[in-house]
Amino acid sequence: MKKIVFFILIAFSATSLFAENNVNDSLTFKSKNEVLVTASRIPVTSLVNPFSSSVVFQDLLSTMPRSIASDEALRLVPGVRIDNQANGSRMHMSIRGQGILSERGLRGIKVFLDGVPLNDPSGFTMDLYDIDWATVSRIEVLRGPSASFYGGGGSAGVLNIITDIGSSKGQERELSFDAGSNSFFKGLASVKGSTENVDYRVSYSKFLGDGYRDHTGFWGDNFSERMKWNMSDKIKISQSFIYTDYFNQNAEGLSIDQVKENPLQANPDAIPFNEYQKTKRIVGGINGNIAINSFSDLQVNGFLRFTRYKETSNKAAQYRDYVAPGAGFQYNIRLNKGDVKNTFGIGSDFQTQTIDEVKFKSLSNPNRKDDGTDDTNIEDSTLLANQVISQYALGGFAFYNLEYKKFQLNGSVRYDKMHNDLHDKLNTAYNLSDTADFNRFSAKIGASYSFSEKANLFANWGQGFIPPATEELASNPVSFRGFNKNLVPATSVSQEVGLRGYLGEHFFYDVTAFYMTTDKDFFRYKLTETRGNQEVFYGNTGSSKRLGLETYFTIKPIDDLDIQIAYTYSNFKYSAPDSIDGDFIPNSPEHQLNVDVQYKITNNLKIGVSSETQSKWYIYTEAINKGITQDGYTLFDCRITYDMKLFGTNTQVGIYGKNLANAKWMGFTEPDPDGNCYQPGAGREFFGSLKVRF
Repeated sequence: MKKIVFFILIAFSATSLFAENNVNDSLTFKSKNEVLVTASRIPVTSLVNPFSSSVVFQDLLSTMPRSIASDEALRLVPGVRIDNQANGSRMHMSIRGQGILSERGLRGIKVFLDGVPLNDPSGFTMDLYDIDWATVSRIEVLRGPSASFYGGGGSAGVLNIITDIGSSKGQERELSFDAGSNSFFKGLASVKGSTENVDYRVSYSKFLGDGYRDHTGFWGDNFSERMKWNMSDKIKISQSFIYTDYFNQNAEGLSIDQVKENPLQANPDAIPFNEYQKTKRIVGGINGNIAINSFSDLQVNGFLRFTRYKETSNKAAQYRDYVAPGAGFQYNIRLNKGDVKNTFGIGSDFQTQTIDEVKFKSLSNPNRKDDGTDDTNIEDSTLLANQVISQYALGGFAFYNLEYKKFQLNGSVRYDKMHNDLHDKLNTAYNLSDTADFNRFSAKIGASYSFSEKANLFANWGQGFIPPATEELASNPVSFRGFNKNLVPATSVSQEVGLRGYLGEHFFYDVTAFYMTTDKDFFRYKLTETRGNQEVFYGNTGSSKRLGLETYFTIKPIDDLDIQIAYTYSNFKYSAPDSIDGDFIPNSPEHQLNVDVQYKITNNLKIGVSSETQSKWYIYTEAINKGITQDGYTLFDCRITYDMKLFGTNTQVGIYGKNLANAKWMGFTEPDPDGNCYQPGAGREFFGSLKVRF
């Protein structure tokens, strides 16, 4: 607690200095840092938002060399750590170390794509394959517990992704092509436009690559369509449709000796059992906003998601069909009198999911088709599981927001009820049908004060909880079927204080310090002797204390030079039980630093350089006692883009280089003590791009 008080004193001292500076704000900074942030359920200007947040804009997104994964899109957001496991779109993401021990996907991070939630009822997002990052116009990131807004799915933060739509120029068309190292290729075609009452966008992209290591090939198809209707002055409706088909070979992790021998090789089990993951999904969503009168409005939404998933390993071949519908509403009332502005809101969201799952014993079959469309002789294998998992999550919430001159107060409460039911369909001597229920109350309160138009101080307190995810519940150490009965939700309490604003015309800053305590954190383990080294199980361990500092700076020393810096300090340690008290939480480097510098040589020619640095980290629980760490790294990238008019089109040509120094680094370390936990990162890569707009 003393450390938090220390950070508060620093923030107040800095505020007094900045408040005395009367230099006008830069218009460039204003346009980027006074945008409305909608992820907190109440649209709040980003500069005075009482919660730690970041907004990523199109100018940064346009610098992505491949635009197929979130690690490029969110590289300058502090507090976020993303592991690219196979040089494709399969990511592992965490915010402030929440969900850090998951093997893949996002735990405790609420994800919206154009208003459609991507999480399942347990709060788990299995992937971000539905997102074509080349079509994204803005990303809002709330860091820290937002469970009182979104339940267990928002305990680490919120990722609100908004795609491009409409045009002030009538109809615009775009064709883009990217190609480069490791046989990478991506093609995109999109059309967007506006009529009197309708904005729209339709796009299709296809990409593929061999990956950096053996048996890490991938390919993906993405079709998306989005429309917005202004039906009247009081009724606005938006609709979206997405089709996703993604496949990746799975090389699995290596031992440290195998990495030294040949970092490109796959795990010895991967090729004989043709390990892969394949996801096919259809998502449809609709959102409506109805202005009831001058002081109230109603927001409603609904969605339906179908997923077909296949995964093979050296122990089991798993097949899952998901059906996940959901809906929600939010009713807002605004009561203003003079300088006092009050906003009240209540709402509820409900979603269900049914998973039809079968598991077969894996057969060694390297001749099986690599694209996952055929599983030869699978019917000759032993049926290990045949079960249906039914889930639902129901949440009700209420919030209040007060604005009085330079002061803003925001508070929210929520209650969640989650139910999981498993029906065991195998005709055996024992039946493993079971249920698991998790209910939780959560609250959050935050306040901000603007000492001037350029300096805003904020602080908040919030509760979070992460219920066991579907993946964790269904990984039963007792059997290939049934639930893991030993899991309970992990809970957290977090406090933070921050300062953001401008210093003169050429400097924007955003600094946040936080302190979080957690109880019943999750950990991972394997039963190598009985289940092999490819299957992971989860349990609850003790508690932890997390102290962190998240900083972001934009510097514009001259008109044509832009510098962005994001630095994160993470001191995440277990506090119980005694056997791991003081140990660092796995996969949590103390220091992360990302720097991006762009210089506009002419109006048409731009050059950029960037770097990514991470300090060493511990790989698994109790690794600190054995001195087992993974070395940190620094990667350097560069880019050159040239814009020109060509045959009546706006054309851009780009050249990109990644990891120019060809550094040896680790893309991901699985937090497991069995040794096969290392997945090396890619070496030096080059890419070229061509974008044509007409």
